Amino acid sequence: MSWLTADEPPITLPRDPAREAARRELSKGMYHQNDPSWYERALDAFWDWLDKVFGAASTATPGGTLGLVVIVLAVLALLGALWWRLGTPRRAPTSSAVLFDDRPRSATEHRAAAEAQAAQGHWNQAVQERMRAVVRSLEERALLDVRPGRTADEAASEAGSVLPAHTDRLRTAARDFDDVTYGGRSATEGTYRRLADLDTDLERTKPDPARSTSSTASTARNTHPGAAE
Repeated sequence: MSWLTADEPPITLPRDPAREAARRELSKGMYHQNDPSWYERALDAFWDWLDKVFGAASTATPGGTLGLVVIVLAVLALLGALWWRLGTPRRAPTSSAVLFDDRPRSATEHRAAAEAQAAQGHWNQAVQERMRAVVRSLEERALLDVRPGRTADEAASEAGSVLPAHTDRLRTAARDFDDVTYGGRSATEGTYRRLADLDTDLERTKPDPARSTSSTASTARNTHPGAAE
C-alpha cells in the first residue's frame, strides 16, 4: 500500500463479494440483541392484518368507522335479544315425560326440597319439586289415583275435573313444569311463587263431590276396563 500516492483512489471490492461480506457481518449476534421475538412479530402481523380488514370494512360501510361500529353493536344487541328470548337451543321433546322418578316421596318432602332449591335461587329445580308436591298432595287426598307414570299435563287435566275453579292455573303449572324440564326454558322466581300459591290454594280447596265421584269412576274404568260394568 506504500506505493500508492495520495491522488490515487482507494482499492474497492467488487459488488458481490462486498455484499456477501456485509451479510456475514450483519448476521453476527451483536447486531440482533434488540430484535423483536417471534411472538412479537406474529402479534404485529396480526394487528396489521386486523387493521387492514377494519380499514377495508369501514371504507365500504356508510359512515366510515363510526358506521361500522354501529352495525357491529346492532348485530350483537340482536343476538343478545334472541338468546335472552329463546334461551339455549334445545331439541323439543316428542312427548312429556313422567313427573316422578323411582323414589316415592310425600308432598311434604317435595315442598321442603322445593323451598331448599328456591332459597339457593335454583328456580328450575324449585318449580319441578313444587309441581311434584302439588300432584303428590292431590294423590294423598285421594283426589287423584296414585299412578307413577302420570305426566304433568295428565295430572292437570285430571285435577281440573275435580277442582274446576283451578283448571287454568293447573294447566299453566303443567306447562311451566314441561318448559323448564324438557323445553330448555329457565324459570324465574315469579314462576315458582305462582306455583307455590297454587299449591297453598289447592290445600284449602274442597273438591266438588259430584265431579270427584265422576272422575273416580272414569279413572276406574280406564284403569280396570269392565270393572264398573
